[in-house]
Amino acid sequence: MRFVHETLPQRVVFAAGDAAAATAAEVAVLGASRAMLIAGKAEAALADEVGAGLSVAVRHDEVVMHVPAEVAERARVAASASGADVLVCVGGGSTTGLAKAVALTTGLPIVAVPTTYAGSEATNVWGLTEGEVKTTGVDARVLPRSIVYDASLMLGLPVEMSVASGLNALAHCVDAMWGPRVDPIDQALAGEGIRALAGGLPAVVADPAGLEGREQTLYGAYLAAVAFASAGSGLHHKICHVLGGMFNLPHAQTHAVVLPHVLALNAPNAPEAAGRIAAAFGSPTATEGLRALRAALDAPRALRDHGMPESGIAKAVGPVLAAAPSNNPTPLDEENVTTLLRAAWEGADPS
Repeated sequence: MRFVHETLPQRVVFAAGDAAAATAAEVAVLGASRAMLIAGKAEAALADEVGAGLSVAVRHDEVVMHVPAEVAERARVAASASGADVLVCVGGGSTTGLAKAVALTTGLPIVAVPTTYAGSEATNVWGLTEGEVKTTGVDARVLPRSIVYDASLMLGLPVEMSVASGLNALAHCVDAMWGPRVDPIDQALAGEGIRALAGGLPAVVADPAGLEGREQTLYGAYLAAVAFASAGSGLHHKICHVLGGMFNLPHAQTHAVVLPHVLALNAPNAPEAAGRIAAAFGSPTATEGLRALRAALDAPRALRDHGMPESGIAKAVGPVLAAAPSNNPTPLDEENVTTLLRAAWEGADPS
């Protein structure tokens, strides 16, 4: 074996039912005393719960999907004016993304308390949107110093959103199997992530109030994000970033729809990775395993159901080709990218 693997420096705390105490403890470890508590209006009650043990310098609730640059700038101004010395974000990927945007320019440490399975909290990837273009980058400053995972905070996440968010996490695993910097450690983490998500998500659907399914899904989502952060962004995420920025599509649902189409495109030319994915599902093939899981979950099917216009197919082809990694297992051209986007738009069978 010849590879280089970098493990990102981060504390991870699983503390079901104990988010407030765990978050306060992580802030104390950092030696911080003035928190900027970031949470959207929909997460206000959860933020009250998590922030109960903190000295909060300012609360900030302007959280917008895909982190528009002007929204990020207002949050940076609020952080500076408050004299905050730590960012505590409570919410999904958009909330974590806003905290990262603040950390990128201020250097403030982040303690992330996720309420979805987005996985952004375990990566050093940031994203900002200006106009129709979403720009992403990698920077050590945006990696949260600590994550507090409390599965009880997920109990209020509706089943439909839990499914979309969990499939977004699964997309991290699949993309990590052939990402531009993939190594055997990434693939091992991604395989275990798939196994956990494939078991956890059906349990969430069957018993939304049960903690066990939520914990398994959260565990899988964390492994997925760690694998993805190391392996780098593959074709799936490049497509979703283009579509999300261009058409303001909902993040998790977009990932859930696009994933089976990318897997169907790449699996024939990545037999070892596809074999690992199949083994993690416990299925004959990778595509069959994902198809069975999606059927059990009643997963989102079509981009047109989430706001993408049909005219957007042709519009997105060029940007997708420009953004796609050069080592994608299946060589890309205008024809196969158009076919993939149309199938995802229509909700057609990926095969």
